[in-house]
Amino acid sequence: MTIAPVGLIGINPAAGPAGLNGPNLWEEGMASISGKVDPVVRRVTAVDIAEALSAGLRDFQALPFYGLAFGALYAAGGIAILLCLTAFGLVYLAYPLAAGFALIGPFVAIGLYELSRRRESGQEISLRGIWATVRSRSEIGWMAFVTLFVFVIWMYQVRLLIALLLGLNASFSSLQQFIAVVLTTNEGLMFLVIGNAVGAALSLILFSLTVVSFPLLLDRDVDFVTAMVTSVRSVVTSPVPMIGWAAVIVVLLIVSIMPYFLGLLVTLPVLGHATWHLYRRIVAPAAAR
Repeated sequence: MTIAPVGLIGINPAAGPAGLNGPNLWEEGMASISGKVDPVVRRVTAVDIAEALSAGLRDFQALPFYGLAFGALYAAGGIAILLCLTAFGLVYLAYPLAAGFALIGPFVAIGLYELSRRRESGQEISLRGIWATVRSRSEIGWMAFVTLFVFVIWMYQVRLLIALLLGLNASFSSLQQFIAVVLTTNEGLMFLVIGNAVGAALSLILFSLTVVSFPLLLDRDVDFVTAMVTSVRSVVTSPVPMIGWAAVIVVLLIVSIMPYFLGLLVTLPVLGHATWHLYRRIVAPAAAR
């Protein structure tokens, strides 16, 4: 693995010998809005992403009970929402719901980040300990609000597009009827194109804001705005690998959602653990500054 420094301004004389495969050169951080030094962001490559996925799989294999528990929670939430849509005659929203459900994945996986953090540092692993740590990080609540807010925007824009393109009082008796209209009419195809374009934009925005935000808030004493800025910097610094990582996440989650959300039992924990390990490759340790 090769990790290159980003925006190099200075060299830490106390950084010691070279890193894994390259010089141990660090960017000097700038003060954030909280008055603290911003975390240092490093470039990553496709190799880093592959190694993070591998490390995430090892975490899941080492602690399968916890991973399956968090995956089951995510899947149960999706099933519950789907049942509510069916009960209220809105089953045609199941497709946009499945597409947008991936948006709240970073929030749901926060327990998995903490699980990997504890395993990495050799701390005791327990659900009580994980919950206590998450509760103690007050800034995580604001990040959760950002995540859920974007998800709500996604669902509202879907309903707005349906009203504008398919009819103000459009209603469908089944998901099959909705898909048939979307795929066989000009209005439906326009809805599909615009909806997917808006969804892709929202997904990219939220991914940029959260890809390292939640792990950073668990790992450091920073405010949620600094965490979001750091997350965006990580995407801007390594755009191709990070967008590729986003595509992997979306594809795997959507495929996992198809069989009644059951694929999430494995996919979510592996991706959650992998996200922690990718964060560790992107954000330089505080002690190295």
